[in-house]
Amino acid sequence: MINELKETCMTGTGCSAEEALRLVDWDEAELLAAATEIREAFFGNKIELCSIINAKSGKCDMDCRFCSQSAHNSTEIDVYPFMDSQTLEAGIREDLKDGNRKCGVVTSGGKLSTGELRAFSDVVKKIGGGAEAPVCGSLGRLTPEDLAMLKASGVTRFHHNLETSENYYSEICTTQDWKQRLETVKAAQAAGLKVCSGGLFGMGESWEDRIDLALALRELGVDSVPINFLYAHPGTPMKDREPMSAEEALKIIAIYRFLLPNVTLRICGGRAHILGGRQSDLFAAGANGLMTGNYLTVAGAQYEADRIMIESLGLEIAPA
Repeated sequence: MINELKETCMTGTGCSAEEALRLVDWDEAELLAAATEIREAFFGNKIELCSIINAKSGKCDMDCRFCSQSAHNSTEIDVYPFMDSQTLEAGIREDLKDGNRKCGVVTSGGKLSTGELRAFSDVVKKIGGGAEAPVCGSLGRLTPEDLAMLKASGVTRFHHNLETSENYYSEICTTQDWKQRLETVKAAQAAGLKVCSGGLFGMGESWEDRIDLALALRELGVDSVPINFLYAHPGTPMKDREPMSAEEALKIIAIYRFLLPNVTLRICGGRAHILGGRQSDLFAAGANGLMTGNYLTVAGAQYEADRIMIESLGLEIAPA
């Protein structure tokens, strides 16, 4: 079965939910080998990189059970308001200086205020934005007018995770519903922005939930899917959840490659914590993108270490 599925995927057609469920118990070596071939068919040996700036931290009014930044949880993190424009501009320019990664600006809270959004847009305008200075925004549940402002400023992409399936979402958040997240993604697309949207795995969701999320993303037509693995932050309701194994994490990546064959799969939060010594296997599992550097409230792998890992595998960093 797997060879037939692989050949179909290499035409750009993702597998069905039923086929994906059959892959859950497939031999790992065969699964990863097929996922590698699908990745190579669409992306060759090029790996995309991005990094993020946590531009506003903590005191979020959302009650996401996994999140260290929620005011409903009791985590020990740095809390600060929206960065001043000079500091934000310097951080973005630093991330973009080598021309080989995109920079995402991320803020806590349901959404940025109009004043904060204008300040961010002005920084992007000053830098130039667009293809030459690719800046992405992860700024909450914005209105069509807000999103139009971002587009006009030169923001190239909007990030807004669906997080998990519609069926499971109420288990992780009650201050907004899944359809609100979906509508934000659609509004960003309607504003002419490219969209990065994915999920967080290891929160107690089923394989059916994982596959349902992939199918929702496929229906939306997003071209960049971040895959995050739960880091059980002390002080959150999920603090005692056992981390998933590296093997399960790699299986998620590989099955997402079968479901979304021609989409960038970008491995982000929880990478080092969950994959450990198997981080280099994520490319064999079908990933063609990485978030490098620190995450929002947890340290991540640094750019130089990721560059060495990528090049040691005979892969290349794609120009941003």
